[in-house]
Amino acid sequence: MSKRYKYDAIVVGGGPNGLAAAITMARAGRSALLLEAKATVGGGCRSAELTLPDFVHDICSAIHPLAVNSPLMRSLPLEEHGLQWIYPPVALAHPLDDGRVALLQRSLHETSLSLRRDAHAYRRLLAPLVRGWTETAPEVLAPLHLPRHPLALARFGIPALLPAQWLASLAFEGDLAQGMFAGMSAHSMLPLSTPGTAAAGLVLGILAHTVGWPIARGGSQRITDAMALYFRSLGGEVQTEWPGSSVAELPPARTLFFDVTPRQLLRIAGERLPAGYRRQLERFRYGPGVFKLDLALDGPVPWRAPECAQAGTVHLGGTLREVASAERAVWEGKPPEKPFVLLAQQSMFDKSRAPAGKHTVWAYCHVPSGSEFDMAGRIEAQIERFAPGFRDRIVARHAMSPRDMQRYNANYIGGDINAGVQDLQQMFTRPTPSWRPYRTAAPGIYICSSSTPPGGGVHGLCGYFAARTALRDGY
Repeated sequence: MSKRYKYDAIVVGGGPNGLAAAITMARAGRSALLLEAKATVGGGCRSAELTLPDFVHDICSAIHPLAVNSPLMRSLPLEEHGLQWIYPPVALAHPLDDGRVALLQRSLHETSLSLRRDAHAYRRLLAPLVRGWTETAPEVLAPLHLPRHPLALARFGIPALLPAQWLASLAFEGDLAQGMFAGMSAHSMLPLSTPGTAAAGLVLGILAHTVGWPIARGGSQRITDAMALYFRSLGGEVQTEWPGSSVAELPPARTLFFDVTPRQLLRIAGERLPAGYRRQLERFRYGPGVFKLDLALDGPVPWRAPECAQAGTVHLGGTLREVASAERAVWEGKPPEKPFVLLAQQSMFDKSRAPAGKHTVWAYCHVPSGSEFDMAGRIEAQIERFAPGFRDRIVARHAMSPRDMQRYNANYIGGDINAGVQDLQQMFTRPTPSWRPYRTAAPGIYICSSSTPPGGGVHGLCGYFAARTALRDGY
């Protein structure tokens, strides 16, 4: 390191991607400082007592298949720094009004049996993709590159490029399989008629059968706490409550990484960026927001279908048509009457999340960007629809609108937890079209947030790839 620099690398933003960039630089022998504006690291991976004392709620990310699938995260000794994974018996339950329920489990065979008439169709679609995932994952969870396994990529890519609504209708006959696939695909936060939305459903299904959908014991905060502890063990420094808002306020460093979206990068470092690159960042598109509801209960959710009690995640939206209608309404600027609700019940499997006999519920739905419409009643109505008597068990509520989400995490523009629309146009060209999307047009400045490939999720790969790019550039 030159004497004119205090650090080899400074990372602004302490979410999973910022921590991953800092760790990767420290592992390469570089001195690194991580700066975080909040009181704790974590970004979208924090936990807090939002409702009542001793009720621990995950503020944003709650279920972590991408974390246990990530080659970076698997390479870190996070268990030595306090992280423990819990695997619910069932990854996902998708109930229907008549009491039938689709169950996504580690066993592909057992999952298919829950889909009844579509058991064979499900195995036919998923089995080859599950077998080929070891080869496919590095192709799709990475920036644009020449594929090393083109046949595996094609096998996945042909169905993945379809609109989820089409693939669900073509592949399956029954409403159980169609509804479950629609719910998984809705994680894309796009209308299910959009090309490429099937990819989200396929990836989440594959991950359930290959690595599972775990939760972190004690809360998602334990993931980023463990990453921060490991980073410090490598000699890295962490400063929280960093008050700065400009690149000029940073200590001297050879390399700067920003775990922020294009809008914040323009505000913080715009003066260092060429005009043409700034214009590209200004064209970056943000997506819909989320309305989040955390609940403290005096007992477990009284599911009509008792199998739902075995699931870490429950998708509440009914049939393919209903889920598609709710997601389409969001993109038309309307708060959906019957929203597609993503629900997690971590306390069913992690007793540290609530007092004895009590429980937590983590739930959210998609809404138009920046919407101020209070969706709490509609979310609760959807839960009550599949769990009669649920409302009687609520003892405390905590709601967050899209604007509340953005105040909590500045990367969530308008409540967009994906840090930007992730459609085919902007999946691999985020934040700008480039073979090295992490490298900005200013020497030594890199962007490492979920606004870069492979996008949203707790996997750290955006930060890892950004740091690897910087190291290849000689920093």
